[in-house]
Amino acid sequence: MLRVLCLLRPWRPLRARGCASDGAAGGSEIQVRALAGPDQGITEILMNRPSARNALGNVFVSELLETLAQLREDRQVRVLLFRSGVKGVFCAGADLKEREQMSEAEVGVFVQRLRGLMNDIASSAVMGLIETTRGLLPGAGGTQRLPRCLGVALAKELIFTGRRLSGTEAHVLGLVNHAVAQNEEGDAAYQRARALAQEILPQAPIAVRLGKVAIDRGTEVDIASGMAIEGMCYAQNIPTRDRLEGMAAFREKRTPKFVGK
Repeated sequence: MLRVLCLLRPWRPLRARGCASDGAAGGSEIQVRALAGPDQGITEILMNRPSARNALGNVFVSELLETLAQLREDRQVRVLLFRSGVKGVFCAGADLKEREQMSEAEVGVFVQRLRGLMNDIASSAVMGLIETTRGLLPGAGGTQRLPRCLGVALAKELIFTGRRLSGTEAHVLGLVNHAVAQNEEGDAAYQRARALAQEILPQAPIAVRLGKVAIDRGTEVDIASGMAIEGMCYAQNIPTRDRLEGMAAFREKRTPKFVGK
């Protein structure tokens, strides 16, 4: 397999401010790394909570929310990749052991923050599905996102049964975009995600960002309102230098050089 070489900068923590953690003694649970060379513009978020299989606990969620808030202000970030530092695991879902120790009020606050996190990372509902096997209703958006992905009937079946899906099964259902065979290094999913990020990287940043807004906001409303949202996003894109560059590059039959302005 031919892989693009890039310069790897060290992982660094973006610790959430004011957080005390029983699990942070061994280092930050969330770390970031900006790639360099031809992959400049891609930033990776490393989830590193091996003691709990990257389960979504208070500190983990706090650090991740803080990291996303900081990266959102960084215009150098074109594509964001989430990867796991725990071998064989991406994320085990909510930390039910930690939640068991919370009061009802604390659970309410935590779940609200978890919903915000899921909205931030545009996650699928898979993380919340297994909760039904432990007497819980999916509380981080699973009952809303899954029907929008798969339809009401199939969403009910998966949530009511609490069934766990393999990567291949999730791909067949359309819950994930890609399923890949594991490689010798054990990072096949990461390599596929990295290849996808490399496809997005050269595109016009403003157009990508506005496209994301149009899709995310448009799917929440009726089609007429969605068209209006698209129109507003399109109007914001028209006066950008990148649009003019794209038109000029098309006319001159060359590769465009987008600058995000």
